[in-house]
Formats: sequence, structure tokens, C-alpha cells
Amino acid sequence: MKQIRQRIETIFPQMVEWRRYLHQNPELSFHEIRTAEFVADRLRSMNIKVCTGVGGNGVVGLLSGGRPGKKVALRADIDALPIQDEKTCTYRSRVPGVMHACGHDAHTATLLGVASLMSTIREEIPGQIIFMFQHAEEVIPGGAVSMIKDGVLEGVDAVYGVHLWTPLPCGVVGLRSGALMAAADSFEIEVVGQGGHGGLPHETVDAVAIASHLVVNLQTIVSRQLDPLQSGVISVGTIKGGRSFNVIAEESRLTGTVRTFDPEIRQFIQHRIKEVAEQTCSMFGARCRFKYDRGYPPVMNDQWETQRMEKVARRILGNDQVKEIQPVMAGEDFAYYLQKRPGAFCFVGAGNREKGITFPHHHPRFDLDEQGMKVAAELMMETALSRLKEGEKEVVY
Repeated sequence: MKQIRQRIETIFPQMVEWRRYLHQNPELSFHEIRTAEFVADRLRSMNIKVCTGVGGNGVVGLLSGGRPGKKVALRADIDALPIQDEKTCTYRSRVPGVMHACGHDAHTATLLGVASLMSTIREEIPGQIIFMFQHAEEVIPGGAVSMIKDGVLEGVDAVYGVHLWTPLPCGVVGLRSGALMAAADSFEIEVVGQGGHGGLPHETVDAVAIASHLVVNLQTIVSRQLDPLQSGVISVGTIKGGRSFNVIAEESRLTGTVRTFDPEIRQFIQHRIKEVAEQTCSMFGARCRFKYDRGYPPVMNDQWETQRMEKVARRILGNDQVKEIQPVMAGEDFAYYLQKRPGAFCFVGAGNREKGITFPHHHPRFDLDEQGMKVAAELMMETALSRLKEGEKEVVY
């Protein structure tokens, strides 16, 4: 472990350089052409077998160890978000309206660092390691499903991933067995009324007024129809309607998201949103168009692989720095890998108040403490080696 940490310290400046290059040159989901080329070129320079175009813009590196054994997959996401970078720093995004506002640049740089280090000890490694650089995590249907269809998990015994997470301070790891992140669905409701003169509301069916009632009514599904001990979120993100201040709108449109962990609760909320929308519109004499899209399933960590990752984290950081956290209502398409193979996903702290790194993920001024990449690299590397050498005599790297 000590030697691994020393090697990570040595390669850390390179990881920072990679991360900052990617931060300056972000690409949106399903458009990660140059990012994929960047990753593939670095993997080839490490003498790692590379496959490009996996499921779209995904890149996969295969490292074969010096003797037969298990096969482990490690994953990083490579896409950015449609957000204008408002930070003041030397590595600010150079692409207008696009930035890495969720840490994917650091995930990619970290996994490249892990690949580089593992390539230097390949003869001592039993089995194989798959380095999955996944495109399009931020946009449904995501890149995980298509990469799985392209066979990225064939022969894989376990899969691991980490998310650098600014709500946790740098140096802390947060994880839990079972549900870690929520299923993330979306819905759209169109209210169709009857427009007219703003001064003659009695001759109209006001789509904006009905939409306003609908926003309030939807909130009662979780607050008054769901068991308080069960988890669910309904959030209306947009509401649009009308074209002029003195014209009553004929149509309005709401969009929102639903977050759940339990499949039955997920189905219940979907059904109730539709009912509430139709009944609210009907009550005011309007019609309703309803659309509901299932997003990523919940991230469900395997019990034994979570325990493995937790033991590694405690050995690396000490017991006080490893926390069992509550589930998070954000979504992640890493969930699809865990549906197919045992594995674990966790949060690695990357916040730092002293450095002013306090802005949330998906914020225009988002940044992270790059020191967190060291912890993420060591955790992924040690966890993968733990799985690969399971049953073998202890090997000191």
C-alpha cells in the first residue's frame, strides 16, 4: 500500500495536467470525439490494448496481468454539461456554454492515472483489468447501456467506480451497501385550455392558472400519499405558457423529475402523477397530454463488494474518514453495470472550504479539490487488486 501511495504521488502532477486539459476542452454527451481520442492515445502510450467506439464514443482499455486470474472493470465518465463556466482560474473552460461541472474530467484523469500505474506492475497482477471510459452519463439513455450491449462486461467478475463529491470534504469516503443513488425519471405535462382576452377570463380556460394548481397538487403525492418512511421526490423544473401579458394562455407545459429507490414506489408515483394531472385539468375544463420517461434505475451496491471497498478505504484513510452515508437522490447510469455484475460505487470527498471549493455539482462555478484524485486512484487500484488476488497469497506491490 505504501508503494502504491508513493507511486500515486509521483504521477499526481500528470493527473492534474490531464484533468485541467479536459476541463479546458469539454464535450457534451454523445459528442465526446476529441475526449475519446485523448483517452485512447494515452492508453496506447501505456501499452494497453484499446478499443474505441464502444457503444458510441466509449473507450475501453484492456490490461492483461502476468498470470491467469479474475477480470475486474473500473469505470470513469467522460462527458461534460451545457453550462457556462463562470470560474476565474487558469484552466477555465474554453468552450462557450460547456463545462465539466460534475467532476467527470477528474474521473477520467484519475482512471488514466490508475491505468498508468497498473501498467508498470502488470507482470505482478493476476487476471485482467478493464478500464471503461464511458460517454454520455449525463443524458438519458446514457452510455452504459450501449457499452454493455457492445460486450464491455463480458467475462467481468466485478465492477467498481467512484464519484468525486464536493459535499464531502477531501480525504473522506462515503459509501453504503444497497441503494446509494436514486432512479431518475422525467415527466412532461401539457395543459390544453382555451385562450382569450386577459380582461374576459370567464370566456376562457386559463392554462397558466390550471398549471399553477397542478404544481401544488403534485406536491401532495409525496407529502400526503406516500408513507413518510419511504423515499420519493417530485420536482417541477420548468413551467411555460402564454405569449403576452394581456392574453390568457391556451396552453402551458410543465416538466419535472421523479426520484425513487423502490420499484413499487416508482410505479405508484408515475401512476399518481398521471391521475392528478388528468383530474386537475378535467376539473377546470381543460385537456391534458402526459408523457413519462423512465431514466436510470437506482444504484444498488453489492453487499460483499461494498464491504471490500470499505475495508480498503479504512486501511487507506483510517476509520474516522470512512462514512456510511444516506442514499443520495441524484441519479447515475453506473446502475446498469451493477444490474449485470456485482460491484460497488462510492463517493470520494473533493470539497474544501478553505480553498473556496463549496459550489454544488452542476453549478457554473463548480470546481473540486484535485487532491481528492489521489484518494480515488488509491481506492480504485487497491480495490481492484483486492478482488484480483482474492484467494492468492498476499502480494506486496
